[in-house]
Amino acid sequence: MNPVQVIDEIILYRLSEVNALTHALNLCKVFYNPKTIEIYFDNKLTIVGNSTAYTNPVIESGLIHCRALLEFLGLRLTRNRLSNIGQRKLDDVGIEHYFDTKGLPLKQLSPDLALASYLGQREDAEKALVSVFSTANKGLAHITSTLTTAELSLLELASRGVESLIISHLYTPMGLVVPDYKIVQEKLNKDSAG
Repeated sequence: MNPVQVIDEIILYRLSEVNALTHALNLCKVFYNPKTIEIYFDNKLTIVGNSTAYTNPVIESGLIHCRALLEFLGLRLTRNRLSNIGQRKLDDVGIEHYFDTKGLPLKQLSPDLALASYLGQREDAEKALVSVFSTANKGLAHITSTLTTAELSLLELASRGVESLIISHLYTPMGLVVPDYKIVQEKLNKDSAG
């Protein structure tokens, strides 16, 4: 796959999945206990169940895509701390395979640069990004307890941050217009959660 296809197809797809993760995490925080859902296809009621039938797979998928984008940016988890990937495998595609508008290669993000991009506390940003790796590594591959509200908040912070990191460190330096990848969700609050 050529570099343009990677951005136009894979990165775009992964961004949309990370955005869906953000929304699913928000739904879990607002509707902490499972709620009844109805899914319609072509205006026909097709699926009736509870909200975890939607939120769980979206969260699981979104976490894997979130992790993949962090790895694309050059980040990994080493001893429960963010670190750089270093040497990639021959078939890996990373940010360093792309060039800015001046023709200079983009660089892998250092943990410091990634964490400096967050507006809040550095410790919160690192906990958030570490939570993506640890949840994707352990939480999805093994049977573990349910995510707490605090963990949901960290993952939501991380998912929003990953979107921002991809835009500011890939699209912007390359002079690319960010495509429309976001889903629309009605504004929810605890009062409307019922």
